[in-house]
Amino acid sequence: MGFRLEEATIASIQAAMENGELTSRELTELYLARIEAFDRQGPAINSVLEVNPDALAIAEALDEERKQKGPRGPLHGIPILLKDNIDTHDRMHTSAGSLALADSIAREDSFVAKKLRDAGALLLGKANMTEWANFITEGMPSGYSSRGGQVLNPYGRGVLDVGGSSSGSGAATAANFAAAAIGTETSGSILNPASANSIVGIKPTVGLISRSGIIPIAHSQDTAGPMARTVEDAAILLASLTGIDPRDPASVASEGQFFNDYRPFLDRDGLRGARIGVPREFYYEQLNEEQLAVMNRAIEELKAAGAVIVDPVTIAAARELKSYAVLVYEFKPDLNAYLAGLDTQVPVHSMREVIEFNERDPERMLRYGQTLMIAAEKTGGTLEEPEYIERRELDLRLSRTEGIDKVMEERQLDAILFPNNLGAGIAAKAGYPSITVPAGYTTSGRPVGATFTAKAFQEAVLIKLAYAYEQATRHRKPPVW
Repeated sequence: MGFRLEEATIASIQAAMENGELTSRELTELYLARIEAFDRQGPAINSVLEVNPDALAIAEALDEERKQKGPRGPLHGIPILLKDNIDTHDRMHTSAGSLALADSIAREDSFVAKKLRDAGALLLGKANMTEWANFITEGMPSGYSSRGGQVLNPYGRGVLDVGGSSSGSGAATAANFAAAAIGTETSGSILNPASANSIVGIKPTVGLISRSGIIPIAHSQDTAGPMARTVEDAAILLASLTGIDPRDPASVASEGQFFNDYRPFLDRDGLRGARIGVPREFYYEQLNEEQLAVMNRAIEELKAAGAVIVDPVTIAAARELKSYAVLVYEFKPDLNAYLAGLDTQVPVHSMREVIEFNERDPERMLRYGQTLMIAAEKTGGTLEEPEYIERRELDLRLSRTEGIDKVMEERQLDAILFPNNLGAGIAAKAGYPSITVPAGYTTSGRPVGATFTAKAFQEAVLIKLAYAYEQATRHRKPPVW
């Protein structure tokens, strides 16, 4: 077989399937063997929490369908991993990394899972994650969960932070354990592990992808999004996830704002004339010397590709956006609504019961505590508290009106360039989209990501910019062990 699994793209896989060189079953077997050799054993990245026990049977069915009817689209027969907080109605569990939900099997597919299945994708397994999407406590390491243990960064196992909370999705994609993966983000949880693992991550506008069937933190900021090794693959995956879902009001509000195919925006000349703002306070205050050098080189590469660099720009309101009070208030009612719908055999059906479950087994469940969950449980759960209303209004004003909107309009920007995920908080509170793409590595091999952020529903613009940068530089290198 001439097909090479490592760094295979969706397009190259489809080409191999079309010319008879590869079947979905053979591809699935290759990924499963690689997971066994490098995720379970060898370097033991520990990124895949469980594999779909029906994966090979599904692959065979998709191969037969291809023979009889042709492929449904670019994802037909393509193995995709899902973060462990995304419901799938099959023999896989959905636990948010918690032993409290270790036996929970969803009663129905999430909107995301259904859309992937409809597109012909093969749901290969569930990716490990930071437990409860890193909103159970303060100080928990990225990638740790009571159910799955610690995910490692394939670029520096046990040395480099893997990023979170979509840790397994990022590490598994980087290590070629699947064609791509789905992560979720409330504030940095796609952008952080994507940049830390030298892959592409798209954090969409809140509402572009329905959240129904995803274990939540906060409805004002939660979103799912694609994580892939190339911008093209991320764009293909994003298109498969859009659509109106009556179960998610934010999704309904996105009608007319999305595309069913983002590939037309893959423009090698997409940076020509684009105005990119550089908020230097995010560079000088939070990057070490080597990371700053990588980002400064990225800025020169953008110039060489035809971009107009506006340097510096200032997002003055960003310094006031440190509070996560809104998330604390929304966590309780949002999580309670999800847990209440679980099967009766699951031991927890409310946040209070999760806290009590953890307290009964502190050695396994409370290695890092549960301070955030306890704080959320103390709220009224009605979202009527004056502090919540005031903080939400303040977040929107500072992140949008006096933040991203203001600087982009005043400086006539197409996007703002942040290092790694350092601007994730302001975009998250605004509900605005970002895309991160590999920008290079420090001398120690630590990946650095260039992250482009824009206003609501500007995913097409961001994909165009990121693709042009990726094609001009091709910085990504697979991890070596």
